[in-house]
Amino acid sequence: MSIADIRKTAEQKMARTIEAFKNELQKVRTGRAHPGLLDQVHVEYYGSMLPLSQVANVSLLDARTISVQPWEKGMGAKIEKAIRESDLGLNPSSQGDLLRVPMPALTEERRKELTKVVRHAGEDAKVAVRNLRRDANEHAKKLLKDKAITEDEERRSLDEMQKLTDRTVAEIDKLVAAKEAEILAV
Repeated sequence: MSIADIRKTAEQKMARTIEAFKNELQKVRTGRAHPGLLDQVHVEYYGSMLPLSQVANVSLLDARTISVQPWEKGMGAKIEKAIRESDLGLNPSSQGDLLRVPMPALTEERRKELTKVVRHAGEDAKVAVRNLRRDANEHAKKLLKDKAITEDEERRSLDEMQKLTDRTVAEIDKLVAAKEAEILAV
């Protein structure tokens, strides 16, 4: 494995870390509704647990209301129960076949809790990035020990990894700040 391979691998893994962090942020509920909020809800369907998106059409009615249209007549009650029992704090109401899921307004206290959740997720992502840097640096030091590279190449590799880590951490900080602003916006 060469220095270029180490760097490329670390870049790819850091990019995947950022993507995973973005997906994590999407699960954090703000005052607005979005269909992805119900992605983790699973419904019992003929003996097996399926994601809500596989048994119903999930869409937005307006900025604060999600509509859930079951594909089968008898599924409405099961879907309503699954949404109510999820830890999302949502209370769906049934209108014939259609389920309306209004998003409750966030209290100031709940907003502060959510910003803490976002910061914690950001710290976890930063730890993952730093672990990737450490692994890449260990590979570079091993190459130096095996005399595959010179000390200058190793030093340059460590500097490049630090710059890559700094850029990635800055991007994570930017995502955290944007999500906090979104949560705190009334």
